[in-house]
Amino acid sequence: MKRVFKYFNTLTIILVTSSFAASQNPREISKKSADAIALGSMEMTTTLKIFDAKGNARSRTLNMASRKFGDVTKMMMKFTDPADVKGTSILIYDYEERADEMWIYMPALKKTRRVVSNERGKNFMGSEFTNADMSKPNIEDFDYKIISSENINGRACHVIEATPVSQESLQSNGFSKKVSYIDKENYLCYKIEYYDLKGKILKTQTIGDYRPVEGGSYFYYEMEMKNEQNGRKSVLKTEKFKPQSQMTEAQFSPSNLDK
Repeated sequence: MKRVFKYFNTLTIILVTSSFAASQNPREISKKSADAIALGSMEMTTTLKIFDAKGNARSRTLNMASRKFGDVTKMMMKFTDPADVKGTSILIYDYEERADEMWIYMPALKKTRRVVSNERGKNFMGSEFTNADMSKPNIEDFDYKIISSENINGRACHVIEATPVSQESLQSNGFSKKVSYIDKENYLCYKIEYYDLKGKILKTQTIGDYRPVEGGSYFYYEMEMKNEQNGRKSVLKTEKFKPQSQMTEAQFSPSNLDK
């Protein structure tokens, strides 16, 4: 009888542990985190401040708008200030099931060009953010595992490591792995650590001032990217935000970037 009881007790522990592990799937947690801030339609004005290692700052202002059409979210960014970047425009097609597409218009060249995949990991407009940071990450590009739990600002978080699944993904993103701190309750991500191709810490991204919007999603009003190797940092701060956009699909076109 004791053996039977011991057998069922062991089986119960295995089943409970398996169920818990399934509910803690790191890939699913990462997807829920990306979806928690996914907005199909919005317009906003944002300030990008770029600090050098001595703390000197440059400021840039841009207007952004996005709308979802079918399986793709289209985002338009136009810089309005200062004069040396005014008129620079960027268009992103963020697909659900395949790699995103990006175009940039440079007023000085009066030409629109497509940003190729190996440029995704390059700096965005001279900041510590990359081109890849401007769009939703492709979940399929990474393998995931939970490495620990930690409190961030008093919130219990999953600590999840994501590594590129292929050499192509590694080169296009520009990092060997990233470690994300994701709230266990609402799936908001508060911090991401990026490691260079040699496995050394490269940058730390912090995201804050989350505010709820229509439909149960959230939007962050401030995001900082600090380069741990050269001391530079960049800060994106939203000044105005509207959770809907009236732009037509035709306006989200590469041929419209110079308008």
